[in-house]
Amino acid sequence: MNIYVGNLHFDLNEDELKKAFEEYGEVSAVKIITDKVSGRSRGFGFVEMVNDDEAREAIENLNGTDIKGRKVNVNQAREKENNSGRNNRYRS
Repeated sequence: MNIYVGNLHFDLNEDELKKAFEEYGEVSAVKIITDKVSGRSRGFGFVEMVNDDEAREAIENLNGTDIKGRKVNVNQAREKENNSGRNNRYRS
């Protein structure tokens, strides 16, 4: 399950975020989103967990908790939407 984590401290690194989630189960990937120009954290990221039940437990237990001085928002990530505004179907 892919999990969205928001309101991250700008100095938090991926290893620290991973450690918080590993208390609830196996973490397969962690990605903190950074600004393309400055390389600085944008304050949110994603954690992918192997087991959905463990992921739900992590969401329930970590949402609203303090990680490195900030109360984080944790919930199941939504599917990425196509923002092009175009209808990509061929017309006949």
